[in-house]
Amino acid sequence: MAMRISLTDGVAVLKTGGLLAFPTETVYGLGADASNPLAVRQIFAMKGRPADHPLIVHLASSEAVGDWGRLGAVGQALAAAFWPGPLTLVLPRQESVLDEVTGGLQTVGIRVPSHPTAQALLQAFGGGLAAPSANRFGRVSPTTAAHVLSEFKDAVPVLEGGACSIGVESTIIDLSGPPALLRPGGVPVEAIEAITGPLASSSTRAPGTLATHYAPRTALLLSRNPAVDAARLREEGRTVAILAAGEDTEHARRLYAELRRLDDLGVDILIAELAGEGGLGRAINDRLSRAAASREH
Repeated sequence: MAMRISLTDGVAVLKTGGLLAFPTETVYGLGADASNPLAVRQIFAMKGRPADHPLIVHLASSEAVGDWGRLGAVGQALAAAFWPGPLTLVLPRQESVLDEVTGGLQTVGIRVPSHPTAQALLQAFGGGLAAPSANRFGRVSPTTAAHVLSEFKDAVPVLEGGACSIGVESTIIDLSGPPALLRPGGVPVEAIEAITGPLASSSTRAPGTLATHYAPRTALLLSRNPAVDAARLREEGRTVAILAAGEDTEHARRLYAELRRLDDLGVDILIAELAGEGGLGRAINDRLSRAAASREH
């Protein structure tokens, strides 16, 4: 099978219990039929992902949510404001949702992506797709089809959709109790709190929230002044590469692609300049801090 395949062939792969990598506006996802337990288990095996780490179900529209979870009034308001888009809502699950999808929790994460290729795929498939990012567990997320192919070679077919426009994963909000932030992402927290009021914190398990995640192979140092840190490290005889910050939207869009490119240079240390604390900067710094965790410099 050719690794870049058509929409029609991609739907056929999913309907026969296979895996398909596909684009969203955030990152490329590794999708399987969310109602097929054998297919969902393949996601965990392919990624090397812990079985208790819940998956996000991707749907074509908010009208399909009722088959999977209970949205409620706050959820309806958030869905109306941000779907289709980079927002995942964690909802009380319906009994029919697979434990393989939820990690055994009584909640399920739901997202309606806006990427036109993802929308076309979901509409043609006609059901929900369980889909984490299409990379080995804990590694840098993919934002192009080429990134996916570099991760899985010929093991997973890929539906081409260009580079992802947002570049970091969705914001995750837990609505199983008082609205709580589980992961900052493509929708700024400030925009969500304009609807929900101040968000609580939560310890609910959610994708992409382990202390070490999104990690390059090269040691990563976070910095507010990368030029000074680079000069110090070079004086120590180390080779460095710098990932500079910029306007938040562009910084987020190129974050993972640049981490992958710099990781391939073979230097001793990568230095990533931190973003500001508001808006998308919060998501960027979250990803960088997890990517840098538990590394020696």
